[in-house]
Amino acid sequence: MTIRVLLVDDQTLLRSAFRVLVDSEPDMTVVGEAADGAEAVELARAERPDVVLMDIRMPGMDGLAATRLISSDPELDRVRVVMLTTFEVDEYVVRSLRAGASGFLGKGAEPEELLNAIRIAAAGEALLSPVATKGLIAKFLAQGGPDDDTSEPYSDRLEALTGREREVLVLVAGGLSNDEIAERLAVSPLTVKTHVNRAMAKLGARDRAQLVVTAYESGLVRPRVE
Repeated sequence: MTIRVLLVDDQTLLRSAFRVLVDSEPDMTVVGEAADGAEAVELARAERPDVVLMDIRMPGMDGLAATRLISSDPELDRVRVVMLTTFEVDEYVVRSLRAGASGFLGKGAEPEELLNAIRIAAAGEALLSPVATKGLIAKFLAQGGPDDDTSEPYSDRLEALTGREREVLVLVAGGLSNDEIAERLAVSPLTVKTHVNRAMAKLGARDRAQLVVTAYESGLVRPRVE
């Protein structure tokens, strides 16, 4: 199946470079380009891409606001957003995850990293780039931020999870894949996938990235102090 990609960045040359790269892959195609967040939301609704490569900082509506609008639209529930940023570890990264992004990647990433990021996001996996370590993500989440007053309390919803689902959620927040979790718990990857899907449904999470956010913001997982 061909992965449909929407490119969003205010730099024309950068969008052109991304288009050449994406269109060179047999399993991908660019369905549109946008120079700001408002245009991105409009195109997302018109084209229904599988993945949006979204710049965080743009004039007018920024990537954060656009991501929030896309992720909150029921008709775009299958659209995944990967944030592109020059600075991989800052408050915008965490705010983008809270807004509904599936992950983020630095603009300096290698071409293969970018292509892999698109495939990971399209598959519904969480994408956290190597530079932005899980510990730093956890630290920012624990510190809170501007969106805290609008964050829905997750702790109550955790009560709906079974003991095994909570255990799997903790391991997902630790960055483990389904295969790694299966090995850790001595169960099949299919069983893990079932637990992950049930946890996502109960917590209203769009993908694994949102499960990670939920695990930390609910207090189920505590960041380690380095």
